[in-house]
Amino acid sequence: MPVESIKGRGATRNATPTRFNLKERVVEGDWLDAVEDIDGAPPPRRTSVTIERARTILTRNSSPDIGFDRSVNPYRGCEHGCIYCFARPTHAYHDLSPGVDFESRLFVKPDAAALLHQALGKKGYTPAPIALGTNTDPFQPIEAEWKVTRSVLELLLDLKHPFTITTKSDRVLRDLDLIAPAARLGIAAVAISVTSLDPKVHRTLEPRAPAPRKRLAAIEALAEAGVPTHLSISPVVPHITDPEMEAILAAGANAGARGAFFLPVRLPHEVAPLFRAWLDEHYPERAGKVMATINAMRGGRDNDPRFFSRLRGQGVWADLFRARFERAARAAGLGRSKFQLRTDLFEPPQGDQLRLL
Repeated sequence: MPVESIKGRGATRNATPTRFNLKERVVEGDWLDAVEDIDGAPPPRRTSVTIERARTILTRNSSPDIGFDRSVNPYRGCEHGCIYCFARPTHAYHDLSPGVDFESRLFVKPDAAALLHQALGKKGYTPAPIALGTNTDPFQPIEAEWKVTRSVLELLLDLKHPFTITTKSDRVLRDLDLIAPAARLGIAAVAISVTSLDPKVHRTLEPRAPAPRKRLAAIEALAEAGVPTHLSISPVVPHITDPEMEAILAAGANAGARGAFFLPVRLPHEVAPLFRAWLDEHYPERAGKVMATINAMRGGRDNDPRFFSRLRGQGVWADLFRARFERAARAAGLGRSKFQLRTDLFEPPQGDQLRLL
């Protein structure tokens, strides 16, 4: 497919997914907005939201390198448009492109809280922290209207069930009235992702995510409210964001973060060609250097899917990033992020109806 209008979008392409032998898509009809081209340029893409009537909402995983075994994702796709997002390939399952479609053709699960109520009420259920924000951001812009994440948090607080939130949005502060009481009970923790402090880098890397200063302000507000708040530098992109690692850690510590962690950039499946196209568009003078370093950390490939290695990388570059991170974190007074939450307070649902609705 041709290059789309990239203003305000992360991906510069909307290639047809090929892993599932789906037929080639033609750019026509509602794939692009029904407006005339200007000087031959493709029209801008507006965001659409489709209601998804999911049958289940609690996702389980048994990955040995991930610190949680269950998660809830109220949305599919993410309007933040982060070019590196490892969740992009999931849109291919719906015959949609992991490129611009992932950022503009979103799905919402309005029944998330009701489905979660059913799951938590099943006989034999054993509580453990539920992770929010593991696939797409639970506080992306459409949450302001749909409030699905808020309904899930209301339920979790009502049942005193532990949860963690990972986000790159200061919109999380809207729900401080729920998160702070949960934190006082010892059942809530938040991680805020800050990948760059440079406005220019932010505008291209994460075009519709809140500015870095807003995220640091969110860390400060959460910490002041007594919420265990952690700084996530994820991902670290070689030669684009890695020079800022020390400055980000210092800024996060000054804002009140309790701990920190980082992850090197991952480029699974369709993310790799999208990322390469993004480099050619925004950083052509260093594209080769960036990819050479990523390949060196990934065993000569764009991506290494193996457990543990996928989150750490390998080789001298990965070792260098870890050494820099650990040294800067110690200097900033930041410890390793540990999400130790209580599970003994959980009160299973009584009956079939949510008490809050």
